[in-house]
Amino acid sequence: MTRAWRFSVEHYLVLPLGGLIALVWANTFEASYFQVSQALAFVVNDVGMAFVIAYLAQEVIEATLPGGTLHPRRHTLVPVIAGVGGTLGAVAVYAAYIQSTDEHVLLQGWPIACAVDLLVCLAIGRIIFGRSAASTFLLVLAIAGDVAGLLTISRRHFVADAHPAAAVLIVAAIGVSAWLRRAGLRSMWPHLLLSGPLTWLGCYRAGIHPALSLLPIVPFLAHTARDLNVVADADRPTHRTAHHFESVFEYPVQAIAFLFALVNAGVFVRGFGTGTWAVLTASLAGRPAGVLTAVAIAVAAGLPLPRRVGWRELIVIALAASPTLSFGLFVAAAVFPAGPLLIETRMGALATAAGALLPLAAARILHVGRFGDLAAQEPVRAKLTEGHA
Repeated sequence: MTRAWRFSVEHYLVLPLGGLIALVWANTFEASYFQVSQALAFVVNDVGMAFVIAYLAQEVIEATLPGGTLHPRRHTLVPVIAGVGGTLGAVAVYAAYIQSTDEHVLLQGWPIACAVDLLVCLAIGRIIFGRSAASTFLLVLAIAGDVAGLLTISRRHFVADAHPAAAVLIVAAIGVSAWLRRAGLRSMWPHLLLSGPLTWLGCYRAGIHPALSLLPIVPFLAHTARDLNVVADADRPTHRTAHHFESVFEYPVQAIAFLFALVNAGVFVRGFGTGTWAVLTASLAGRPAGVLTAVAIAVAAGLPLPRRVGWRELIVIALAASPTLSFGLFVAAAVFPAGPLLIETRMGALATAAGALLPLAAARILHVGRFGDLAAQEPVRAKLTEGHA
């Protein structure tokens, strides 16, 4: 039972559960679903997701420490470039698809193509790669894509009279966290209670999506090198203290992930159209192509890939970054008002769930990750079987 619980936590299985409940609820009891989802939307999307993104960013930073999967830090350059390339590829394909039709009004939906479902990517990565460099590569790629997506919708989603001067609050918060770090305080609470509200308010008033608000202070939190052995890492005392961000928020992040899917995944299963196929094509074709092209350019320029990440792993990573799902649904609602265009594009984001099967199939064919381990074990098992016979 304990192993099953740890597996569900590691792979964020609460996310598809929340999405499934939202789909069934929205298509059976429409009024009650939208009443609940609208009541929770601000708290979940604009406050709760700040902790989720910070939680995942903390994991990336720890992966760059000595012994981590992305150490030294220059190994994060290619994943970030891959994330930018994937975003550009998805947007380009989306725009090209819409330009080939007569529904040019859908061009304003290009930010939807930027969205990557962070938690779905992380779950796919851990199923295939475990806690390896390839899994962290995928996480950095997804974060880069979502930061771009959230920035594109920031000004249209928040106060129309955004005040750029509010960015001073963000600078002040960074200064407070820097001082706390220099003072030797390892507890995360002063950072969250003092700097956190300043960065959130600064982002909100400056027209930046507040889900990004905790990112500026994450580098100042206490960090500990992460062991690649999940069991050993789970038992490591430094990761199991009341002062460590990942330890305290491990289960709250699961609850937020569930609520994020519940709030955003409730769409009517109808209304397929041009927007549906544009989002689907951009996600399943444009983003993987953009990722691989960007990585090829970066490698040609002399930038190093993380250890044990080759082109077979990169193909699987590129495919694993294709689902937009709940993040795409969220961005679509920020871009289009209620109506046919919103329904079409949200159906496209929902349909990208099929993309989750592509990396699993590719990993099996290319013998990557856990499938590579299985392939390596087959000759040994055959010999053992022959010996028993």
